[in-house]
Amino acid sequence: MTLRVTGKVVTPTGVFRQGCVEIVGDRIRAVAEYPTVRDGHWIVPGFVDMHTHGGGGHTFTTGDAESARQAAEFHLGHGTTTLLASLVSSPFPLMREATAAYRPLVESGVLAGVHFEGPYLSAARCGAQNPEFLRDPSTEELAELIELGGGAVRMVTLAPERDGALEAIKLLVGQGVVAAVGHTDATWDQTRAAVAAGASVGTHLFNGMRPVHHREPGPVVALLESPNVVCELVADGVHLHDGMLGFATSVAGPERAALITDAMAAAGMPDGEYELGGQAVTVANGVARLSRDGAIAGSTLTMDAALRHAVGAGVALPDACRMVATTPARAIGLGDRVGALQPGLRADLVVLDDDLNVVRVMRAGAWVE
Repeated sequence: MTLRVTGKVVTPTGVFRQGCVEIVGDRIRAVAEYPTVRDGHWIVPGFVDMHTHGGGGHTFTTGDAESARQAAEFHLGHGTTTLLASLVSSPFPLMREATAAYRPLVESGVLAGVHFEGPYLSAARCGAQNPEFLRDPSTEELAELIELGGGAVRMVTLAPERDGALEAIKLLVGQGVVAAVGHTDATWDQTRAAVAAGASVGTHLFNGMRPVHHREPGPVVALLESPNVVCELVADGVHLHDGMLGFATSVAGPERAALITDAMAAAGMPDGEYELGGQAVTVANGVARLSRDGAIAGSTLTMDAALRHAVGAGVALPDACRMVATTPARAIGLGDRVGALQPGLRADLVVLDDDLNVVRVMRAGAWVE
């Protein structure tokens, strides 16, 4: 059976104002002009969130499979058809437990993989990461997690200045796992060494990083100027000034800038008291901060809101769609499966009204209830 979704179709190369996405089974068969369409909603690729800790009152950070399933379902309702379950710095036993618990969810397609944001991070730039759990990278721990996950471990964020970091990056990349640079006080040279070793993602660029200085450019400049690095950006107006969002996007281009949510459990929930990695978080006016010192503690963002914010900040819609789908999919090694409206890829799409609010979501050729 062939299904046709018509409207203003955003493709990797532009927009079909009178377009059609033709779907057979769970795959896109064709994307083309459809002259009989007079008007319609925006049809954009399903969003790919490579960095999220939870949402809808549920979290990925505890290793609880049912909580993870419900967090993924919450984000699916906001158009995120592919996501990584991001943990925060934790003791190794919890990292093992989470890997084992989430492996079936990865194998069944609920999750696209696991992202360990820590614990191999800088104490000086830990942000909302629990300093109690920070430590030097361990190739023994990583090798064990990779084997235990059977392909579930997809990305690890670490600080390249920590002892053993370059060896860890080489191990990760050799095993097909994305190595990301984040929560780091590294110099420009140390960051470039990490990129040379195989690191290919900058975790929430600017946030949790040594600031740019004209005599010590630091990690931000090293990551922005590296042609093989995708830079994550949190487009919520809190993590980044819109001017900095626009600047980073103009330097990296939409092919190297990926919008993420960095969402925690409070996304989609009322203001109040929450928890992240064993630390108390207070959410006020939709902004999540550690209760003890006011450090930004993730976000309450969803990917549809990130898309709207980026477009409102001046990013062209086709570029913003690349940044919420095509670029993150490629960054985590899934660009040949998801992330764009093009033939052969999984039929993931989001129908948006003219204000870019979600109308319907399709995942693998089926409309989401």
